[in-house]
Amino acid sequence: MDSSSVHEVVHEVVHFDSSALPAKHHDPDTTEPISCGLQTLEELLSWKRSDANLFNVAAVPLAPRDPPLAASARRTLVSHDMMGGYLDDRFTQGTHSDAPYAFYHWQYIDIFNYFTHNMVTIPPVVWTNAAHKHGVVVLGTFITEWTDGAVVCEAFLKDEESYRAVADRLVQISHCYGFDGWLINIENSLSEGAVKNTPLFLQYLTEQMHERVPGSLVLWYDSVLEKGELKWQNELNESNRVFFGACDGFFTNYNWTEQSLEWMTGYSGLDGRQADVYVGVDVFARGKVVGGMWETNKALEIIRKHNFSVALFAPGWVYETLSDKTQFRKNQDKFWALLSDFLSIHRPASPLPFVSSFCQGFGKAIYRRGQLEASRSWFNLSAQEVQPLYNNTQLEGGGWLSSRSCPDDAWNGGCSLLLEGVIPATHTSPVTAKIFSLDVILAPKTLVTLIYKSSPGIRISLELKTTDPSQCTHMNVHDVKVPPVSAAGLGDGLESVSQFFQLCGNLSAGGWTIGCSQLELRGCALREVSVSIQRDREAQETPISCRVGEILLMDGASLQTPPQLVKGLCIYDVVWLRGAGTSTSPCLHLNATMHWDYPTEFVRHFRVYWRRLRGPDPRIPPGQLALMGRAYSNFYRVTELEIPEAPGLLELVVEPVIRKGFPLPESHWGRRSLSYTEAKTK
Repeated sequence: MDSSSVHEVVHEVVHFDSSALPAKHHDPDTTEPISCGLQTLEELLSWKRSDANLFNVAAVPLAPRDPPLAASARRTLVSHDMMGGYLDDRFTQGTHSDAPYAFYHWQYIDIFNYFTHNMVTIPPVVWTNAAHKHGVVVLGTFITEWTDGAVVCEAFLKDEESYRAVADRLVQISHCYGFDGWLINIENSLSEGAVKNTPLFLQYLTEQMHERVPGSLVLWYDSVLEKGELKWQNELNESNRVFFGACDGFFTNYNWTEQSLEWMTGYSGLDGRQADVYVGVDVFARGKVVGGMWETNKALEIIRKHNFSVALFAPGWVYETLSDKTQFRKNQDKFWALLSDFLSIHRPASPLPFVSSFCQGFGKAIYRRGQLEASRSWFNLSAQEVQPLYNNTQLEGGGWLSSRSCPDDAWNGGCSLLLEGVIPATHTSPVTAKIFSLDVILAPKTLVTLIYKSSPGIRISLELKTTDPSQCTHMNVHDVKVPPVSAAGLGDGLESVSQFFQLCGNLSAGGWTIGCSQLELRGCALREVSVSIQRDREAQETPISCRVGEILLMDGASLQTPPQLVKGLCIYDVVWLRGAGTSTSPCLHLNATMHWDYPTEFVRHFRVYWRRLRGPDPRIPPGQLALMGRAYSNFYRVTELEIPEAPGLLELVVEPVIRKGFPLPESHWGRRSLSYTEAKTK
């Protein structure tokens, strides 16, 4: 049904046949795409790329970071084991959820493992997209357990051909879906022959992963001993070091003591790889463990004292056990604030343009350019943008400043960043809130946009810290006060240039201040972005309230680059259903997959619309474009779209929302028409 001509019409005959779509990749009632794992060895060994769920393929590559993971001496892994997995997050296009679980403290962690008790856990794409934006490695899980697991292991570890076949499939799955490796968790005893082949399996899997997926990792969980006995050691020792030596790291069980950590620091089997030992911490505090729950920081303090990496297991505890889900953000922020002294912040790298509206991938409404677009709860971690640092700072004289996410108003997405506090009367210098730690190479002329709302009596400005070892005007780290913008030299004859400057002004319709500036420095890298707040009145105690909606940095020269066109929009996998609608009689519902070509690195998302062009009643004029949803890849599944009865003609439309911040003209959007007729009766 594809065609290079945007004017060509796709024709469909309305049949109410059973859906031929793979049931494991689509909700049976709505055909909504979902992610899932693999249950059996047979399912794994028969997997081929043509079986892949294209909606679960990550659209975001792993961002570089500073420092690189390999150079980080004390890493932090989060193993997300929550309520069996594949919950709201299984819906690859997002879902309506009043109280979802989300993670957004990515700067603190290095590795994210999605854990379930499926034999092969493939991370839902929403997690991979969000983690990759922050430079965080994502691991799936390969697990065998108890009696059934022992049978699986005896089958695939019986010889080289068998274990290589399993490893090859795991590599292919990781490469296809765009995540970064595996946690191998064998929780059953092994025969002498099987355990002998286990290190060879690990070594082969690790080598193949490194070759196919740069930056990938294979980790081993502390369970089986080198003689095949299932016996958790809670440490790395002579009984399990053979597995550690065959892969990238070792995840210990949770019942360790400080004495065992002390012993490990002097253990010769570490081979200088102390950072590759991830000491497990069960946040639920099950068993005889150090810390856990609101005292998880006690475990981290001891682990860091002995210079090991840490593996936090099930930090979703804050969501699962605390009943008031409306306080989730508050509880999540409290939990990670308690750990922050023992966590290192890494800087994700980003090419220009860099933009973030602080969206966490969920909310109780959706905003677009400061206006309410939809008043409904929603959840889609693919929508999460690079997250700020959430801080609480005490000032001399009794003042304070804090930052938190707030869903009550936003510029784009589901929330904004709210800065609150008090400037004491004795405090005369500006109060600074650090927003981002980044690694962004600045252009010779970098345009900067700050969008905010603030309370009376204060002035808001952006403060940037840059560093560059060779060519930056000032050596080391220094503050850069951003000067007022000038259109000179930017090529004001182009439409995109004028569009950008039309955004810059005092106030938007929603009360947002939109400030634009220009930064001129050569050879510099941006390291920190802060908001500076200062009184504009006489010295007196001043309450602070500032809502930051968006920060954008862009290469001024890029405004002279013509935007791309959406190409090759096609429609397929059409499923017709009868369902409830706005009228009393059942309505015709369209379900279909849309695919198009457009460089995803240039966009924040795509807006997908439809409109009626013609229906059975010629007296009804064509309809207006109606928004169906947002896509975060070049695929979108239309589900349960109520359309006029056949015969009819409708149009499906894709609008790229580009990272530069201004709307593209409709001539650059993708369009395809779909005509449909009733099936002929015999």
